[in-house]
Amino acid sequence: MGKNEMDRRTFLKMGGLLATGAVVAPGSQLLIARAAGSSGAEGDKQYAMVIDLDRCNGDCDNECEAACREENNVPIYGDERYDAYWLRMAEAKQHLPGAPDRRIPLLCMHCEDPPCVHVCVTKASFVRKEDGIVLIDEHLCIGCRYCVIACPYRARSMIFRKWEDAKNEQMGFSVNPDQPELMIGVASKCHFCTHLIEKGEDPACVQKCPNDAFVFGLASDPDSEVAQMIATGRTEVLRPVLEVEPNVHYMGL
Repeated sequence: MGKNEMDRRTFLKMGGLLATGAVVAPGSQLLIARAAGSSGAEGDKQYAMVIDLDRCNGDCDNECEAACREENNVPIYGDERYDAYWLRMAEAKQHLPGAPDRRIPLLCMHCEDPPCVHVCVTKASFVRKEDGIVLIDEHLCIGCRYCVIACPYRARSMIFRKWEDAKNEQMGFSVNPDQPELMIGVASKCHFCTHLIEKGEDPACVQKCPNDAFVFGLASDPDSEVAQMIATGRTEVLRPVLEVEPNVHYMGL
């Protein structure tokens, strides 16, 4: 194996974590506060996700990231300048003595008041009114990168290289023939696997997590598991002072 090559296991254990470029600190009031329920969509539905960090213990080779990459053909080139991430792992350093550090899965938070949508000059980034999912119309995106810069969670990637240059299969990631290649020169991010939701299925990361750390559903439905978890008051969101109202919540921070 050459020095610029790595296999799937090594990439998931190291590459995704190191490429985050930042560390978040759960002890900081600037980053975390108790989360309330969310209802930002103009329609009757609002999708949300809860990630239980006590279950996300790092013994699974980051299968959530692999599932996301394989389901949506998110390209990996073996070069941090070009690698795309829809879901990645960040390290959370605890400030309290004796408290363990945390691994935090980061993805698009599908905010109710998303900065990425506000800065988009072509309206390519938008909130889908019927269910609150933040999406990108690739045919309207001009690749200005304003949204990438505006996202406070670093949840967006630019696709700069063609799919033929990707090393997904060489590194052990399968390719989904039912999903298209991502367009070159545009922004890209998690969309909660809308193609699966429309078939009545959960996003790929939820399905493939061996520890059931991910819970997905309608926060607007008080009887749903995700709504009941949020209602306990035990969930938290990242960077609440920004008041963007994320719809990805965490337990165990």
